[in-house]
Amino acid sequence: MTLTDIVFSDVNITLTILFIILLTYWLVTMISGIDFDLDMDIDVDIDVDVDADVDIDVDSNVGTGLEGSDIDFHDVANTEINKEDIVGKRKKSLKWWQVLLIYFNFVGLPFMFTFTSWIFIWWLITTISTTMTHSYNNTFGFILMLGGFFPSLILTKIFTTPFKNFFKNLNQDGDSVTEIIGRKGISLSTISENKLGRAAVKADGNTLNINIKSLDGKKIDYNSQILIIKQSKNKLYYYAQEYLTDSIDINF
Repeated sequence: MTLTDIVFSDVNITLTILFIILLTYWLVTMISGIDFDLDMDIDVDIDVDVDADVDIDVDSNVGTGLEGSDIDFHDVANTEINKEDIVGKRKKSLKWWQVLLIYFNFVGLPFMFTFTSWIFIWWLITTISTTMTHSYNNTFGFILMLGGFFPSLILTKIFTTPFKNFFKNLNQDGDSVTEIIGRKGISLSTISENKLGRAAVKADGNTLNINIKSLDGKKIDYNSQILIIKQSKNKLYYYAQEYLTDSIDINF
């Protein structure tokens, strides 16, 4: 059988199609610059003692900002762990699926990067194993595919762990970090309280799209002029406040 017959066989076709969809996602994102993002804020507080108690508080904000020409479904690709907001919130015991997300680097790295890596490794393990055993069209092949689920997660963790420091040193556009604190910009979303939004900031002759939250929780309307105040501790977004003056003109 040819390689095409194997990857589109009964056993391998599901992972093959999923991998093709993910490749298409990355191509569309790179070419068009459109972000398909979902914000998952997972606030973690770790109490270290003899029993190594772990508490977690989950605050999931799903937002879509469709105002104007900027399309962003906040942060599938930028899943983040927040430690600074845990104080004063009710704590919940760590659930098994939260442990898996954190342990296998689905949290702490861009979600879509880890997810794509996992699907590729799982697809590769399944394709190679079914090819070697000629089981790509029988029941044993499906057993091999399911058996590759957890080994692929372990290999994904090994593969993605070195990228943690790499992504921390990049801004939202994937460029080297540019100092933008104190710069003015335009809000591309309507945000308030703890909602995550997007903004365009001009720095060093370039326009950067960054994640922002309101500094004091006050509402910032779409297309409002803003001032970047500081960066979050996890370096995944910036705190901003509305720039109330008619004396400036920000052109993009």
